[in-house]
Amino acid sequence: MELDDDIRSLKGVGEASARQFGLLGITTIGQLIDYYPRKYEDYSVISDINRLKPGPVTIRAIIQNAKGRYARRGLHITEAVASDPTGSVRLVWFNQPYRATAIKSGQEYFISGNFEFTHKQFAIMNSSTELVNEFPINTARIVPIYRETKGLSSRQIRSALKQVVPLITTLPETLPKWLVDNDQLMNWADAIEQIHFPSSSQSLSEAQERLAFEEVFSLILASLLNKYEVMNEKAPVVPFDETVAKTFVGNLPFKLTDSQRKTIWQIYLDIQKDRPMNRLVEGDVGSGKTVVAAMAAAMVLHRGHQVALMAPTEILARQHADTLTKLLKPLGLDTTIGLLTGSMKPKQKLLAHKAMADGHMRFMVGTQALIQDQVDIKALELIIIDEQHRFGVDQRKTLIAKAGHMPHVLNLTATPIPRSLALTLYGELDVSILEEKPADRQPITTEICSPNSRAQIYQKIDQELATGHQMFVVCPLISDSDILTVQSVEKVFDQLAKQDFKKYKVGLLHGRMRADDKNQVMQAFIDHKLDILVSTTVIEVGVDIPNVTVMIIEDAERFGLAQIHQLRGRIGRGRDPGYCYLMLSDSHAPSPRLRALERSNDGFKLAELDLQLRGPGAIYGTLQHGQLDLRVAKLSDIKLIARARSAAQSFIDRKVKLLQYAALAKRVKHLRALTNLN
Repeated sequence: MELDDDIRSLKGVGEASARQFGLLGITTIGQLIDYYPRKYEDYSVISDINRLKPGPVTIRAIIQNAKGRYARRGLHITEAVASDPTGSVRLVWFNQPYRATAIKSGQEYFISGNFEFTHKQFAIMNSSTELVNEFPINTARIVPIYRETKGLSSRQIRSALKQVVPLITTLPETLPKWLVDNDQLMNWADAIEQIHFPSSSQSLSEAQERLAFEEVFSLILASLLNKYEVMNEKAPVVPFDETVAKTFVGNLPFKLTDSQRKTIWQIYLDIQKDRPMNRLVEGDVGSGKTVVAAMAAAMVLHRGHQVALMAPTEILARQHADTLTKLLKPLGLDTTIGLLTGSMKPKQKLLAHKAMADGHMRFMVGTQALIQDQVDIKALELIIIDEQHRFGVDQRKTLIAKAGHMPHVLNLTATPIPRSLALTLYGELDVSILEEKPADRQPITTEICSPNSRAQIYQKIDQELATGHQMFVVCPLISDSDILTVQSVEKVFDQLAKQDFKKYKVGLLHGRMRADDKNQVMQAFIDHKLDILVSTTVIEVGVDIPNVTVMIIEDAERFGLAQIHQLRGRIGRGRDPGYCYLMLSDSHAPSPRLRALERSNDGFKLAELDLQLRGPGAIYGTLQHGQLDLRVAKLSDIKLIARARSAAQSFIDRKVKLLQYAALAKRVKHLRALTNLN
């Protein structure tokens, strides 16, 4: 038996079963072995019948008198009696007519199921049964439960896996022996066997630790290899010019925070070297990342070279272009700034392309239009990528390739990233954190509201809108759903525009709209041609409208902590304080998660809590989590991540040849292609 053998080579797996396995991505024995359980049910404790208590139980008993019958409305009931030296108990199965003929009367079985009171007596309901043997797979053990598909149950998956246990026991070690010994890890073969058929809760825990360690180790090793590869590249040296820095800071209408000063100095030190900067600046909403980016760009532009800033939306790109023009005007660099977006007319694009190619346009701000084939930016020394997780790896690589050499790269994100996530997702990046908010930032009051309080909340909002301020209303769905009873933007838009706020101008924005239409609606809101904008989370990224002071988030419990924090960062950006109302879908008590939002405006603390409660998908969406493919590891496990990072660094320091470990090499190659720059 080999890992590449077809799944149909196993007993009991015919053409029909193979098709069902294929739906789960399993076509070979190797893929079957790599298909981990999603949870476990513990039936490992065998009890005497006279000591049974309600709940999950396992007994070892002889089964007799198995009979089936049809009850009312076609319900089939199979009943039997199980006996051990201490007593007897009734067994009942619903709609499993094969049970009566499959059970061998008078034989001793392991029986696992739920012991409960039904029809005036106790019985073990819908139990699994297995003739007593040395290696039960469905009873009398910690039983693995797999993700299933129609026509393929966990029982069938376990049956297939039992046949490949002899192969599992011969699997080669995937990590160096010194690493396994140093970290006191279970060996690979034992870990795979125990993850599928744990002999005890302790052995299961050790197997999970081994698999989790290797997942994180592989990811960090991939990041570090990328980092060292980039460090070996040559990048243009950008000397520090004190006059440029002082002129820039001296003309700011505000004082830089200590975090901003520290971060810009780190950037200046980076770009003075002849190896590429690869830095991530993460800062909470309103922490001043654009100013930092402008100071970095100023030093490059002063030398006569080029800078590109790529933003995820056209509105955000235009906003950046306006802000950067104001910031760089005192240095006489405002005339070097240009804009390139997908909605521009062909003639405008052509002029922008020509200006970039001949070097007249030295600071190009744009969307993904920057990575089109026609774009030529040969003197490119610095790339700034805003909300970098919104772009795919290939998009970022394409922009970098425009330079014809390795430029300095500055990544920005307003999504606070927990330390554990930063160490794994962005292990190859140097990270700077903007911890403070500018002194002129206004406070945001967050209030959880029940549906019954809507009238009172609307009264408060009406007073705020009457002063000339604006409001965002965020909904989880675009259209009404037959399955989910939550608010949709279309329904809420109709309700507000025609009834509750009909004296105000109400707009609608969602992801299914054409790009041009979305830009028009957003621009109308920015220009205050609309008072209220009802939207999905498309407004989450970067839009800066100082006049917006109110936000309602409908069905707030459906959003993650980090996401709500990002959303409410869209308000209170002017001279007046902001008010964020978290509207519940029912009158039940709000969760501790939402209570945390009422108490704290600290995005980093909220992101850490979100990671613990909901996983990385709550912070960065399902895409990143799917890329990471962390099936066992938890990114909230700081100690495991620290151990894996130390081991990965030792692996590199020892100059271990990765190709010696084929499985590890294959996974690391895959992960290197998913991380930031490689």
